[in-house]
Amino acid sequence: MTISDQDKWRLDNVLVDAEFSELPDFQRGKVRESYDLGDGRRVMIATDRQSAFDHVLAAVPDKGHVLTATAAFWFEETQDICPNHVISYPDPNVIIAKRLEMLPIEMVVRDYITGTTDTSIWTMYAKGERDVYGQTLPGGLEKNDALPETIITPTTKGSVDGHDHPISAQEVVAQGLLTQAQWDEAASKSLALFERGREIAAKNGLILVDTKYEFGLDENGVVTIADEIHTPDSSRYWDAALYPGEHAAGKEPASLDKEFLRLWIRARCNPYTDPLPEIPGETLVEFSNKYVSLFERVTGKTFDRTAQEVPVRDRIRAALTTAFPEYF
Repeated sequence: MTISDQDKWRLDNVLVDAEFSELPDFQRGKVRESYDLGDGRRVMIATDRQSAFDHVLAAVPDKGHVLTATAAFWFEETQDICPNHVISYPDPNVIIAKRLEMLPIEMVVRDYITGTTDTSIWTMYAKGERDVYGQTLPGGLEKNDALPETIITPTTKGSVDGHDHPISAQEVVAQGLLTQAQWDEAASKSLALFERGREIAAKNGLILVDTKYEFGLDENGVVTIADEIHTPDSSRYWDAALYPGEHAAGKEPASLDKEFLRLWIRARCNPYTDPLPEIPGETLVEFSNKYVSLFERVTGKTFDRTAQEVPVRDRIRAALTTAFPEYF
């Protein structure tokens, strides 16, 4: 695959770092940088960094923009189900959000048995485990089969070792991570959000396979969705028309999310024990195009690439300067 001049520009014009010394209380995540303004607002900037297997793998053109735009669509489509943290979008990569007291659990909702990471239910099931995350799975399932019913498989976050760990609903409450009322509310909202996502995805020829939600409490103690929703980073999508034939043939379903890179890495090494290979530019461009394609299929909108025609970090600095003149 030959990389065009435009794609070379895209590969060079990626946002690897979004630290701006003018803003207070900087925090770095795997993908997002954030700032706590101290007045109930946070600034969250989606970089183009790509993480998987608890590592940052590379920077993917347009990724931060796609994540922010996709989440914006879903926040709008689900606000009748669950309040979200969004205040405004001063830039395609930036959200000004309400400050929340984040809950220490990720709510992972699944309709299929699949995955490649150590916390995926297929990895556990293939090892012979049938009781996972407090759920009992039937025997005889094959990879990428539909589950008998939608399930929630929570994981801890912010652990001492920096890794997510499986946990059951009963353990979440017993360990005091959430109250029973908080768990019930987060679980109910997770299932309702997933149902809405599944319906909209199906209308656009997609299967929402699984996803994760992060919630926090607002100033009134209301469980509120934060971070992102139904993006290709937090969710797995398959092509609904292709899935039956691919699954019957024992092939991996065509992926429009970061499972594409997970499988690429898995085919070349054990990502938990081996050095990770460098990802070629053409693979990163292909991956970027998958993210853009997913955005367009889910939303029915054309992705606006004009925002990437200027250096992305300079564009974000200009937007932040306009939004927060008191800091710049």
